[in-house]
Amino acid sequence: MSRSSMEIQCSAVKALFFREIRTRFGKYRLGYIWSVLEPSSHLVILITIFGYIMHRTMPDISYPACLLNGVIPYFIFSSVATRSVNAIDANRGLFNYRPVRPIDTLLARTLLETIIYIIVYALLMLILAFLGENFSMSKLVLLFTTWLLLIIFSLGTGLIFMVLGQLSPEAEKILPIIIKPVYFISCVMFPIHAVPKEYWHYLLWNPVVHIVELSREAVVPGYVSEGVSLGFLAISSVLILFIGLALYRTYEEKMLTS
Repeated sequence: MSRSSMEIQCSAVKALFFREIRTRFGKYRLGYIWSVLEPSSHLVILITIFGYIMHRTMPDISYPACLLNGVIPYFIFSSVATRSVNAIDANRGLFNYRPVRPIDTLLARTLLETIIYIIVYALLMLILAFLGENFSMSKLVLLFTTWLLLIIFSLGTGLIFMVLGQLSPEAEKILPIIIKPVYFISCVMFPIHAVPKEYWHYLLWNPVVHIVELSREAVVPGYVSEGVSLGFLAISSVLILFIGLALYRTYEEKMLTS
């Protein structure tokens, strides 16, 4: 009995997913440990620098929980986007097998990054609970919806970066650099209400701000995200994914032969 195209693609993505794990971590456990240490050390440094200031600004709100719900979503977005640039070159030999397509490599990488950071997020939230930080999981539907849109937005951005990375050799070096400033305009280190209100109009055009703020609202009791919108995030995520898929469909053959 012949398999459907969806079953074939799922099998290809599954195989690529396990290949990504072996390539990323190899035989050593240090890679798994680093996956936890990187965001953890990032969190500790920022809490050390901004903790006292933010405690005075938000005395009834857990700054570590706010920060964690900014850092992890940004790391997911950043990792998917930057690792997509060389996804084709890293797996070019596999495209001789007809079932494997370039988009499958990106799907596998997106899946791996998402699973890694969800596990890290859960571990760090457990540590915060052990340390007595105040947060709640009563709005899990909002958190789930926000992170689902985060994955869609990251995948769309990854598709755009993957295509641009193949069309221009310089893009492979430039695109990861472009992602860096996004960190500073995405309210990762601070809540949006810490920014003067006259600048909100500019910040709120950034979908990552909506992801970060909605994640905080879902988890941190008493946290209110003014100006952010799940509707705007949904529209921008679907739009970016549509643009990415359109570029991919247009240049798929060229990417395989370049």
